[in-house]
Amino acid sequence: MEDLLHDSFDWDFANKVQVIAPQNINLCYQCKKCTAGCPIAFKMDYSPSQIIYAARLGMKELVLNSNTIWLCASCETCTTRCPQDVDIAKVMDAARIIARKEKFRPSVKEIPIFNKTFLQNIRIFGRLYEAGLTVFLKLRTGEFKKDLDLGIKMIKKGKLKLIPSFTRIIEINKMFSRIKKLEHTRI
Repeated sequence: MEDLLHDSFDWDFANKVQVIAPQNINLCYQCKKCTAGCPIAFKMDYSPSQIIYAARLGMKELVLNSNTIWLCASCETCTTRCPQDVDIAKVMDAARIIARKEKFRPSVKEIPIFNKTFLQNIRIFGRLYEAGLTVFLKLRTGEFKKDLDLGIKMIKKGKLKLIPSFTRIIEINKMFSRIKKLEHTRI
């Protein structure tokens, strides 16, 4: 029985999360205000409050295999609503970082592809260039026809600019460099 508990739980998981996201998740008393305010909760397999509870218990497999950590929009509604000031969005970020580092396969494969493409788009153009983001996403996912008619409608209405605006590229690249250095010192 004791082997089963040690296999099922990573007793140090909460500490790993807290090193990356300096948040005391043990302050959470499960009021569920985070879940009540989450605009994506209806799509998640576990609610934000359940993920926090599982992380506290060391249920690494459950947390890192959940779709919740990948679906989190990082809108910080949960963080704003938390009476204990736990930054739940940071905890979700930490869980994603650990999942990538430990080679867990994301349960929603498109989200890491989108995140990577989104950041590369900002790094290249200095700001979001929607048409470029769409093209790179289509190339990476192979879903060339998905939402094609919507894209054409947006172009016709002038909602999707075909020519990028290159602004603040130098500052953005400096910011990315600082973040890269911070990531290497933390992990």
